[in-house]
Amino acid sequence: MELKTKTRANAIILFLLLLHLTSAYAQQKGIISGRVVSSGKEVVDFATVYLKNSSYGSATDGEGLYRLEAPAGKYTLVVSAIGYHTVEKAIDVIVGKQTRQEIILSPSTTELEEVVVVSNGLSRMKRSAFNAVAIDTRAMQNSTQNLSQALTQAPGMKLRESGGVGSEMQLMMDGFSGKHIKIFIDGVPQEGVGSSFGLNNIPVNYAERIEVYKGVVPVGFGTDAIGGVINIVTKKNRNRWFLDASYSYGSFNTHKSYVNFGQTSQSGLTYEINAFQNYSDNDYSVDTPVKDFETGAINKKNIERVKRFHDTYHNEAVVGKIGMVDKAWADRLMLSFTYSNMHKDIQTGVRQEVVYGAKYRKGHSLMPALEYRKSNLFVQGLDVTLTANYNKNITHNVDTSAYEFNWRGEMRPLRMPGEQSYQHTRSDNNNWNGTLTANYRIGQAHLFTLNHVLNQFKRSNRSLLNENTGAEAIAKETRKNITGLSYRLMPSERWNLSAFAKYYDQYVAGPIATSSAQDQYTRTSHSLNSLGYGAAGTYFIRKSLQAKLSYEKAYRLPTNEEMFGDEDLETGDLAIQPENSDNYNLNLSYNERFGAHTVYLEGGLVYRDTKDYIQRKLVDLSGGKSGAAYENHGKVETKGYTLSARYGFDDWVSVGGNYTQMNVRDNVRTIAGGTAQESLTYGARMPNLPYRFANSDVSFYWRDLGQKGNLLTLTYDNLYMHSFPLYSEALGSETKFVIPSQFSHNLTLSYSLKNGRYNLSFECRNFTDEKLYDNFSLQKAGRAFYAKLRVYLGN
Repeated sequence: MELKTKTRANAIILFLLLLHLTSAYAQQKGIISGRVVSSGKEVVDFATVYLKNSSYGSATDGEGLYRLEAPAGKYTLVVSAIGYHTVEKAIDVIVGKQTRQEIILSPSTTELEEVVVVSNGLSRMKRSAFNAVAIDTRAMQNSTQNLSQALTQAPGMKLRESGGVGSEMQLMMDGFSGKHIKIFIDGVPQEGVGSSFGLNNIPVNYAERIEVYKGVVPVGFGTDAIGGVINIVTKKNRNRWFLDASYSYGSFNTHKSYVNFGQTSQSGLTYEINAFQNYSDNDYSVDTPVKDFETGAINKKNIERVKRFHDTYHNEAVVGKIGMVDKAWADRLMLSFTYSNMHKDIQTGVRQEVVYGAKYRKGHSLMPALEYRKSNLFVQGLDVTLTANYNKNITHNVDTSAYEFNWRGEMRPLRMPGEQSYQHTRSDNNNWNGTLTANYRIGQAHLFTLNHVLNQFKRSNRSLLNENTGAEAIAKETRKNITGLSYRLMPSERWNLSAFAKYYDQYVAGPIATSSAQDQYTRTSHSLNSLGYGAAGTYFIRKSLQAKLSYEKAYRLPTNEEMFGDEDLETGDLAIQPENSDNYNLNLSYNERFGAHTVYLEGGLVYRDTKDYIQRKLVDLSGGKSGAAYENHGKVETKGYTLSARYGFDDWVSVGGNYTQMNVRDNVRTIAGGTAQESLTYGARMPNLPYRFANSDVSFYWRDLGQKGNLLTLTYDNLYMHSFPLYSEALGSETKFVIPSQFSHNLTLSYSLKNGRYNLSFECRNFTDEKLYDNFSLQKAGRAFYAKLRVYLGN
């Protein structure tokens, strides 16, 4: 303990010394900083910014921000980027002063575009060799959508929910779902942050854009994803002050509100507050068999229309940030605190016919975080980002009812209390996370990236049923380190190539039963490590036709839920092995503008050969109850493709859609190791995975309606999902249940006044009242109506 304390103290002293040295060095110089954007208001990253006839230069980061230092004098600032006209601007550098210059680049008609705006908020990051799209959320911020709903606009994306507001959610990307896809906010991994910060709880207004990296992932994220990465880029307002507030109300007594305000002073001091809440009774109707208390049986052929009666959900969250920007010693230094609270009534188990009437879950979390960014640290071309956060999450699982319920709301006494399992358990989850990302540029052709992520998790459980009961003696712990190194070569505008390697290391410790009655435990631990690698390249066949090809030997380490469960409905497995996969991706995209007409076409091929695939399965428990568990499933092969098309006419209409076909097949040939008997499920589809789905939308815009600066928007969108097997399709007709095909439709009408200052919108979701099902046939809401009022103020 003393050695660790000294090590931390030395690290802090070294960090403060570095800040002092950089500050003293910078006092002899002046600072030039700002943002580079396109004429279409898109961020221009990796633009070159330098002072003409000097050695002083920089490059924009992922937010389009740049910063450089130089001795006092008169200079010409030069800003250039592939696909844009170069801009030159006279500027004075003053010692001890900071000069801000916002630069707008116009697209070049003779060069390749940096970012292709597809239409309706979707853009393609062309310069990247990775298969990536960005969703601009500005067009959706008058709607009641959350971030997970906004993501369904991207090709190959599918949202899976088990119910209404606050329900369990998974995102599906090219045949992979849930834990195969990693979530980031501003490049920081969101592991252990709690359900209040799930993407289906965060309003779309929280983000400026959403980046989707499919398949092969840049090492800068430092993650172990196999399916891909979603990075939420939050707003970083440079306005002197601003306020964005909204409130919505809709069906099932659903209330949602959001407020974001802040200010940046001339000195660089900045603060910001984000707060949001969600509440819903979720009392929509479902079609289900009902348990007869007289016979104790469930007649699955007798389907009744019943209303959910125990599914209230609410969560509240507030994020406060304060710090400095555009200083000599830091481009950005921010300290933030996040508090969130959640209460969820649990209406169903893992099957819809299982219903609860008093079981619930509640929790809260507090997360302090630190962010430090500095471009050209010590030497030109070296940009460093450091982040650290600690999340203290406390969750209560409460199941103490003395009554059993059925879907009619009828109740009868239980012989022993507990609808699923008698408990009131408090879980203390402690999650530490730190990241280091360093980018070093040599000229404009070479870029090296080093990334390291450290994640440490510890969970201790305590039963609150008896005041004398102490905490469990054996805690559940994980420690994860991922290090990545990449090199990018970009010798010309026509092509670039990235090669990378990742090292994965994980330590796991926890209790394991030593008795058949599961009442005696001992502590066990193990470590594992792996080396992954890959490459990605892009080539412009023609100016408007681009190809992208990538390969990765990828690993995904087991998550805390897969190893430890949720202490309630899901059981973990300490011995579960990491997934490893050979991932191949080929993508072709075409974008062209013909006068007022814009056409975008895209197609992608996907192949995944996955070993030790981690699968969630249903398990039968004693007393006719059900739960879920995780297991490694040998080999799984994925083959598929995505198609996307979009057309825009000037700024009046946008129409487009996506189609996805993914075959995820069981690739385990024999029933057990060492035998030649072929498995019955060999070659069959993996169960409970949608494999064919499509969506489309059309938006019409009426500008200056009623007054200059007003905008009326009408949007229609839909989603089709083909039927898919709930269990393995190879097990015979008696167990061959399927999720039926479904086709849902939505309408949104929004009216914006005074250039977006006041906004009013109305939505009708699932207006044909389609019966919608998803995870393990859990039914979602029918027709619903919502209205939203939003106000934006600021200069």
